[in-house]
Amino acid sequence: MGVSKDKLEKLSHLVINVLFKRFENFPDDSINNRNAPFHEAFLQAFTDKLRGKVVDIPFFISLSSWLHGLNTTLGQTFFEGAAHILSDGEKREYTSKKLGNLQISTTQKNNINNIMTELSNSNREPNVSVENGILMVKDSSERENAIDFSCDVFIEDEDSITAIELKTVKPNSGEMSGEKRKILEGKTALFENFPGKRISFYMGFPFDPTAEEPFEKDKGRFMDSIINCRKYFDEEEILLGDELWDLLSGTSNTMEQIIDIINTIATTDFLDIYNFINDKSNRQSDEYRQYLERWNLFSELELLDNDQIIKNKIRGSRSLTRTYNQQVFKKEKYNWERYYSLKEIIS
Repeated sequence: MGVSKDKLEKLSHLVINVLFKRFENFPDDSINNRNAPFHEAFLQAFTDKLRGKVVDIPFFISLSSWLHGLNTTLGQTFFEGAAHILSDGEKREYTSKKLGNLQISTTQKNNINNIMTELSNSNREPNVSVENGILMVKDSSERENAIDFSCDVFIEDEDSITAIELKTVKPNSGEMSGEKRKILEGKTALFENFPGKRISFYMGFPFDPTAEEPFEKDKGRFMDSIINCRKYFDEEEILLGDELWDLLSGTSNTMEQIIDIINTIATTDFLDIYNFINDKSNRQSDEYRQYLERWNLFSELELLDNDQIIKNKIRGSRSLTRTYNQQVFKKEKYNWERYYSLKEIIS
C-alpha cells in the first residue's frame, strides 16, 4: 500500500511550491549577479582548481548563494511540510514565546541532570528503555519548567505521542549534549502533560549523507560520522532515511515515492508546463490532461472531468464565471479557493 492520492497531490503541490520559488530566484542574468568583493578576492587562490569548471566567478558566487537558499528551503519548507502531509502531524513549540513551557518535577529534573552527567563522563551508555524507566515515573515533588523545546513533527494518537526533531545536516559535535538534554526534558514533559500515553522522541534525518546510493543507509556508520553521537544517543532515538519516511507515512518505500514525485515534476520544462496549465485556453487539449496527471493534480482533474457541467451551471453568474476563469496557480500555490467554489457546483 502506497501513499494515498490525497497525500500524493499535496506532496506534488509542495514540490511545485519549492521549484517555482527557486526558479524565481535563479541567478541566470549575469547583470544581477551578487557583488561579493571579499569572496572574489579569496577565490583568486583557487583559480587553478576552478579553471575549466567555473567560467564566471560572480555567477559562481551567486549560484552558491542560490544553492544555500535551496538547502534552507528543503530544511524549513519541504522536509517539514512533507513530514506533516505524510503523518497528519504538526509542528509544536513548547517555549516561553510560543505555546508556553511544559512542567516537570524537580525529581525528574535532577534525574535528567544525573543522566547527562553520567553520559558526559562516559559512566553510562545511552539506552532509551532504561532512561524512560528512570524519567517516566510520577512523583509529588515540586514542579518547574522544562527547558524550551520544539517538535518539528508532533503526532498525537489515542494511546501515544510521537515527537520528531528533523535535522537536514549532520549536527556538530558540540550539539549532541544539548540535543540529548532537550529530548530527555522534552519527552519527560510530554509524559507529564499527556498522562497515559506512550511517549517517543526522535531525531530524524531525511537521508544518509554517508551513503553512496540515494536510498542506502547505514545507521551505525552515520552515527559514527558525528562526533559524540554514540556517546549520547541510542540507535533507537535516530530515524534515518526511509526509516523516517516510512514511520511518518505508515507505509513502505515512502522515500522512493517522494523522490519519484520530485523527478517527475522537476524537469527542464517545469516552467513551460506550469504556464501551460495556467492558460485556460489549453483546458480542452489532451496535453492539458496529460500534464495534470503527470503532476498528480487530481483536484484539477476532477474539475476538468466536470467542465461542461460547471460551464452550464455558471452561465449568467458573473462571480462564478470570473472564478472559473482564474488561473490554476497563484504563483507557487494551487488556487484552492477557485477549486472549492467550483467543486460546490458539482457536489
